[in-house]
Amino acid sequence: MPGPATGPVVALGGGHGLAASLSALRRVADDLTAVVTVADNGGSSGRLRRELGVLPPGDLRQALAALCGDDEWGRTWAQVLQHRFKSAGELHNHAVGNLLIVALWELIESGNGPVGGLDWVARLLGAHGRVLPMSAVPLDIAAEVTGLDSDPGVVRTVRGQVEIATTEGLVQRVAIEPADAPASPEAVAAVERASWVVLGPGSWFTSVIPHLLVPELASALHRTAARRLVTLNLAPQPGETDGFSPETHLEVLAAHAPKFQVDVVLADRSSVTDVPGLRSTASDLGAELVLADICARDGTPRHDAERLAAAYASVFEATTS
Repeated sequence: MPGPATGPVVALGGGHGLAASLSALRRVADDLTAVVTVADNGGSSGRLRRELGVLPPGDLRQALAALCGDDEWGRTWAQVLQHRFKSAGELHNHAVGNLLIVALWELIESGNGPVGGLDWVARLLGAHGRVLPMSAVPLDIAAEVTGLDSDPGVVRTVRGQVEIATTEGLVQRVAIEPADAPASPEAVAAVERASWVVLGPGSWFTSVIPHLLVPELASALHRTAARRLVTLNLAPQPGETDGFSPETHLEVLAAHAPKFQVDVVLADRSSVTDVPGLRSTASDLGAELVLADICARDGTPRHDAERLAAAYASVFEATTS
């Protein structure tokens, strides 16, 4: 595996997509920060958010687990974080990591909000990087959706990350609520000092695009001297991006953040059917298209950590050689 990337790397996203990116980046970056969405309203995270008024911890937990090492300590703590209780009572389906994070938020008195607690969890795990929330407050996502009525032109508003991810309609546009949500100061600082910013893969409308809608974070992404890399998904996501081509993913990204400039678009070679079309769409964003074998070797639509790490390392090295 190539050596570490030069300079700090910041990865933005949420859920399984960000976890895949972090599992790869921790192998090649010696200064890595994850900036994570905080809009989850379902499952264990949603319950803790509603009951305690905290940031939803689930995506933060997944990012921390992905940063655990491959030694016995790292593997064990990753399993502990991801373990879910099974019962007929109130603890059913709560993730241990969610409870641990929230407990530290309640116990740790610090001047930097939830970041202090997350840093303590990272120290316990021996995490290969830092995990930060993208906003200091819990967010909601609202989507303009068509196809929910007999008239396909009627636009309905669907609210909630879970509801948007599972909608039977076609998502046209998303927004965050509150629209002026404050960014995490630490996330802004990380983006400003980064050498590379990696956006995606992940749920496009609910985990990737929201980073570009938080005003202070969007401003930091515009003014940073870092190079910006967008990692495309391997396949459309049922419900959220049904029927989307790789080009469509880039087009909706540009529609939501027309000022966001991209330097590199990374896509899996076997997932692209129209290479000239994707290269043209990437070029419209100012980006170079890089194709690599980054999917699982068994052909399932999930990223292979070692292959993705090699692709990231190759991109990073190409700009420093």
